[in-house]
Parts: sequence; C-alpha cells; structure tokens
Amino acid sequence: MKNSIWVYRLFDIAEEIRLEQVEKILAQRQAARMRLSRIRPKSIQFKNPPIAVELGEDTVAAGGRSLNVSFTGKVYDLGVIAIIMRIPLLEGAAYQNAVELATILYNDEGIETVFIQQLDKMRKILAEALVKEVYSGFVEDFTVYYFREWDQNWDPIPLLLAEQEPVSEQVRRETLRNSFSYTPDDHTIITWDSALVYDPSGSADIPDLLEFANSQLLELRYYDSLLTGELSTMYDAIEEAERVGSFRRLGHYRRIMNQLMELIADITEITERIDNSLKVTEDVFYARIYGTALSILRTRSWAESIDRKINIINQTYTMLSNRTVNQRSEVLELVIILLILLELILGIIQALT
Repeated sequence: MKNSIWVYRLFDIAEEIRLEQVEKILAQRQAARMRLSRIRPKSIQFKNPPIAVELGEDTVAAGGRSLNVSFTGKVYDLGVIAIIMRIPLLEGAAYQNAVELATILYNDEGIETVFIQQLDKMRKILAEALVKEVYSGFVEDFTVYYFREWDQNWDPIPLLLAEQEPVSEQVRRETLRNSFSYTPDDHTIITWDSALVYDPSGSADIPDLLEFANSQLLELRYYDSLLTGELSTMYDAIEEAERVGSFRRLGHYRRIMNQLMELIADITEITERIDNSLKVTEDVFYARIYGTALSILRTRSWAESIDRKINIINQTYTMLSNRTVNQRSEVLELVIILLILLELILGIIQALT
C-alpha cells in the first residue's frame, strides 16, 4: 500500500487489559507486539508494548462512495483498544483522491458505526483478558495521511484541515508549524487531530508514536473525568455525614476516608503507568516528534488537572482525619467527665449509707 489514509479511533473499554492473556487468545491470528523498526530497541522503552492484530478487509460506504479498506486492532494494557482503518489511494491520483476523501471522512458521521462494529468484535474476542470491562464512552480520533510518494508541489493544508477552501497565511503558518524532517526524503507535519507522514521506506514508526500519544491523552481525559465525578460524590457524602449525630458521624467519616485512600492509590498507580508507558531515551528525532505530539494534545494540562484533584482529595482526607481525631478527643473527654461524676455520685451514696 504505497499511499493511504489511516483513520484512527481509540476507545477506553476497561480498567486494564492483560496483554499476556491477549497473546494467548490471539495465538492463531496474525498478531504481534508493537515495535519501532528504524531505531535501536534501547533508544525507546516500552513498559508493556501494545499488541497489534489484523482484522481483515472490508468495504465501507462513506459520502456516497464504496471504499475498500483494511482494519487493524491495537490492544493497550491501559485498557485502550485502537481501531485503525486504512484506505488505499488511487495510483496516479493519490493526492487528489486524498483531498476528496479527507473532506468526506471528516463530515461522514456514519463512519463511526463501522468503528463500533470492529470494536465490538474485538471486545468479544478478548473478553477474558479485560479487567473491569466497561465502555466509558471516551474516544480519541485522528487521521494520518501516509505517503511513500510525495510531490513537493502538493499542498498539505487541504489534507490536514480536511477542507478545500483557501486559508489565510496565518492559518497556514499555524498548521505547518510542527514540521519535521530527518532526511531530505521524508517529512512529517503534526496537528491536533491529523498528521501528514511522507516516508518512502514505508515505516510505521511515526504513526505508531502518534497513536501512543493519543492513547495517553485518552486515559488522562478519562481519569480526569472520573476524579471529577468522585469529587462530587465525596462532597455529597461529607454533606450527608454532617446531618447525622456526632457519634454516627465518626462512622461516616471513616467510610469516606477509606474510599478516598483507595481512590488515591488507584489513580496514582494508573497515572504512573500512563506516564511510564513509553520513554524515548536516545533518538532525538523521535523524541521531538513524540514530545511535540504530547504538547499539541495538551497531555500536561490534563495531568496537572488530575494532580490538582488528587491534592483536593488529600486535603479533604487530612481535614476529615483532623475532625475524627478532634471528635474522638471530645468523646474521650466526655467519658472522663462522666466517670468522674459517676465516682462522685458513688462516693456520696456511700457517705449517706
């Protein structure tokens, strides 16, 4: 497939996916761990490389056209499944074909059904390997326009923006700002939800790096949303605890504190796994591309949002802990006073008798 369009959908479908078990399930299929082909293994560190599996070819209707496509699934231990739809471009008219398809794919909402169908197949096949399976509804999408042949006279703007209308010089500069080349014969341009990759060698390294960055964004978005919901639940639980008597309140506080500690432990572990899932160590070119992708996707902002919410939870835990200690002290003081009173009463009774 010389020139093609790679359309990605990444879905969060479980808390974790056991990749060792996935390998056993897919043993009879064409499946393999992801590995970048153009750099030395020690130049990049995968904590637990995802597993890619070929899902076969199909015909898809989009924009009144019938497209011959092939599907690949990618399974991440973080609980993400990526579905990649590859559309070959016409020989001799690859650029014009790509421009036409870019607009169609961007505007055709029916294409989502195709991805959901492929996802459902994957979920059924991998059911035994999914830990706490639940489709959260969180999805990331992006498109790679992949060329092994590229004419320098072709304009990448209509592809990257998925529109054929003329754009201002300012928009052009912003769109082309994140451009990279390693040799005179390759070129990569990255935007928020699309990328142009020109690589005569046919290597999938750069699309794989962009996919990995999107998987991290997806998980950060999901856990940020999860924490938002947990904060709301926490505030409601504290408000409810304030309405009960002081003795019962201690039990409510303990339950809330236990839940908060479990939540902090789980989220901290998961965010560390996300952060450590891929490290580019020695390859400066790939490090720049990967770092730029993370920057464009604003993963740091999402990570900071998660940290802020964890800090709020920690502060709330400390507040509840202090309240619990103070209330226990008050109860202890009350018990001591009652014992003293009891001793006085017993002394008076003995004196009278």
